[in-house]
Order: sequence, then structure tokens, then C-alpha cells
Amino acid sequence: MGFWYFLILFIGIVFVIVGALKKDVSRSVKIVIMLFIFGTLFIIASLFMFLPGSAEFISELLRLNEG
Repeated sequence: MGFWYFLILFIGIVFVIVGALKKDVSRSVKIVIMLFIFGTLFIIASLFMFLPGSAEFISELLRLNEG
């Protein structure tokens, strides 16, 4: 599972870097903003999933332990 969390973190970092490098392009300002937003969300989500106990929190949130 850690591989997928790392992959999400890497994709988020790439989105933020691409968004930062393309900030001078005026016709794609919306794309740049979306890259920053998605990049930041991916980084936050992946760092949260690396924390101990995050799997239990997500399973409680999604109610996967019912039965």
C-alpha cells in the first residue's frame, strides 16, 4: 500500500512543479490553477495516508468494519 501512497505524493509534487513552471502562460491560467489544487490535494492525501492509524480512520469513515 505504501507504494500507492508514494505514487500519489509523487504525482502531487509533479503537478505543483508543472503548475509553477507554466505560470506565465496566460491562456491556460485555469489549467495552472487546477494543477496547483490537485497537486496540493494529492500531497496532503498521501502524507495523511503515511500516518500511523490512517487506515483505521478511513475504514471508520467509510464504515468498512460493519458486520
